[in-house]
Amino acid sequence: MTRLLSGLALGAVALALIWFLNSIALLGVALVVAALAFIEYERIVAAIGAKIPYWTTLVATLLACAMVPFQWVDIVFVLAVSLALIANNVLTSARTGPPLLADTAAAILAPVYIGLPLGSLVGIHAIGGREAVLLLIATVVVSDSAQFYVGRTIGRTPLAPLRSPKKTREGALGGFVVAPIFLAVAGYYWLPNYPPVWLAALGLGIVMAGIIGDLFESMLKRAADMKDSGALIPGHGGVLDRIDALLFAAPVFYFFLRTV
Repeated sequence: MTRLLSGLALGAVALALIWFLNSIALLGVALVVAALAFIEYERIVAAIGAKIPYWTTLVATLLACAMVPFQWVDIVFVLAVSLALIANNVLTSARTGPPLLADTAAAILAPVYIGLPLGSLVGIHAIGGREAVLLLIATVVVSDSAQFYVGRTIGRTPLAPLRSPKKTREGALGGFVVAPIFLAVAGYYWLPNYPPVWLAALGLGIVMAGIIGDLFESMLKRAADMKDSGALIPGHGGVLDRIDALLFAAPVFYFFLRTV
């Protein structure tokens, strides 16, 4: 019951923020979420054994999130500046050898893993409007649901037994079939400027990205020997537990809208 109620409350709040806020106000929300996700991420990588420069990496992550939504900003330049700040701070630390490599990798990953995707969500809102953001989230939810129910019904072959034992290849196939069809149909009404074939192809990319995002977070938590990334959301774990698939799917959707 706790999981259901907190899930409904979280969904209602997210829907209200996306529907009623403009892109600038939504960016403020994204920065708060990015900060919360970073706190969880830092705790995970610390448990694995990596030590990142906390404040420098947090600022770089927030910088990436804040700059990505603006179409006139060169994303590569923003990420390069963010990563340069982090690398300079890490390389001046006293750690050497393999620990230094782990520190550098963990720190550099944060803006790309957290800042870029959450900024992409705001970018989707700025380009395609609130309907486009909800369409992305709905596609991810439909994909996850199809994977779950198909996997539970006919799933036999583990997809990644060492990362997520409950996921099956059959379930993943269900996501690859159902989600693109949903995006092509729903996109006909909410993104009418794009041909259904293009939207279906985008749906395939979103499903693939979502699966990778889910497996990636599972890999981090297993390496850190953690069940959940945090305890902020009753019955659901932490922020990263709720947005793991979205973190990989959002950039795919954003760059589609930005370039096509």
